Amino acid sequence: MSDLFAYKVLTAGQYEQFKADGLFKGAPVDIADGYIHLSTREQAAETVARHFAGQDRLVMLMVDLAPFGDAVKWEVSRGGALFPHLYADLASSAIAGKVILRIGDDGRHQFPAGF
Repeated sequence: MSDLFAYKVLTAGQYEQFKADGLFKGAPVDIADGYIHLSTREQAAETVARHFAGQDRLVMLMVDLAPFGDAVKWEVSRGGALFPHLYADLASSAIAGKVILRIGDDGRHQFPAGF
């Protein structure tokens, strides 16, 4: 795959720990599966709706995949789609940006315009 960026969603607590450590080893599901689950831009909203429903103040990180090389594997997951999986720790130096996802009046997470 040629995508240069992927997205990782963290809870506020996970993000605070990530900032303090400078390294993210994964959420419990990542650790159990042996890799850090990431999503493409097109997959991010469904990932949030499916796995983070009702959770406010999520932090969506834009991850630069280039530094990870072969540690990123594109593997079949939900609905047969290819998802980026990171078989390494996520260093803060690979974060290209972040947004805070809040829940709107409709109960859904509000993504930035154009996302």
